[in-house]
Amino acid sequence: MVCPHCHKDIVEGSKFCYNCGTPLTAGATAPAPAPKRLMRSSQDKKLGGVCAGVADYFDLDPTIVRVIWLLAVLFGGTGLLLYVVLWIVLPLAPSMPTVIVPSATPQV
Repeated sequence: MVCPHCHKDIVEGSKFCYNCGTPLTAGATAPAPAPKRLMRSSQDKKLGGVCAGVADYFDLDPTIVRVIWLLAVLFGGTGLLLYVVLWIVLPLAPSMPTVIVPSATPQV
């Protein structure tokens, strides 16, 4: 069963999602989410968005991925080559649309 709010897999017949706490109705399931794609992040990027994209794909903290990548660059050198290749190959994730809230006061 998939939570309609956070799209995480949960136990069939649960009354609440144990990930986000959303109350669930009996027998209602949301359609399966689209499969994740490995893409560069357009929101949380320091250089090219590769580390944040990899972290998002594997549900990890981007800081952990950045530290591991830095260690790979410092101790093996292959991390830099892999980063450049992924920067070129991976598509950029679409940016989130900006929501404009109209003001409550009328303008004259």
